[in-house]
Amino acid sequence: MAEGQVDEPVTAREQDIQAVSRTAQILGLFGPETPELSVAETTRRLGLNRTTVHRYFSSMISSGLLERVEDSALVRPGRSILQLGSFMLGQQRIMQMAPAYLRELALEIKVSIVLSLWGTSGPVVSLVEEADHATLVTVRVGSQLALNSSQAKVFLAFLPDQFHADRLTGSLPEPQRTETRHRIEAIRRAGMSSNVNHRGICVLAAPVFAARGICATIAAVGTERMLPEALDSREATALKAVCKRLTKEMGGTWPAGTD
Repeated sequence: MAEGQVDEPVTAREQDIQAVSRTAQILGLFGPETPELSVAETTRRLGLNRTTVHRYFSSMISSGLLERVEDSALVRPGRSILQLGSFMLGQQRIMQMAPAYLRELALEIKVSIVLSLWGTSGPVVSLVEEADHATLVTVRVGSQLALNSSQAKVFLAFLPDQFHADRLTGSLPEPQRTETRHRIEAIRRAGMSSNVNHRGICVLAAPVFAARGICATIAAVGTERMLPEALDSREATALKAVCKRLTKEMGGTWPAGTD
């Protein structure tokens, strides 16, 4: 679109799609060689008119996607983008580092080991290391775990934003809500979770921390006969030790008073 050209009328749905596309185009202009942008440069590189670019800059600054550079008319990526970038780098790092730890633990305690990352509203199974055992209990990668699952409770116990955690548990019906909150308090004290469901499947789960807080949970999954429920069992001790080592490598800090 040429300089000064007026946008043609479009439907509301097309406007939404266009807004997302243009926001992505503007963010895509930033890079090592372009840490900051002006209205003029954005206008030239994207072929938009100055009024449109001004409007997008203002909206993106209000939402935290951009911020103004002090004492200039330039903009740079905002806090929301930096937080997202940091979060994604942390996820990539844990996904690169964790497989060796999961294999080691699966070999040691002879049950399946599951790593989950926090999704939009709960844990999502991201890595699974299956044990070489005649009885195999496993979880499918990509599964969204319920808020009353062992790994979800561990996340909820240690999420930096406990107001968000309270809102999520508040969506549960009673008596599940009260029971879940009591379990979360116990997990916060113990540093890990243990639960046997109605089918006789035992799940031990513990957190992994990065510099900004909890970044993953690791769970051992097996039948009651394969995996003791006790938090002082050899299996639970091995799980916690692996999570502590991975936490250290991720630059995180294990919570005090949970040893």
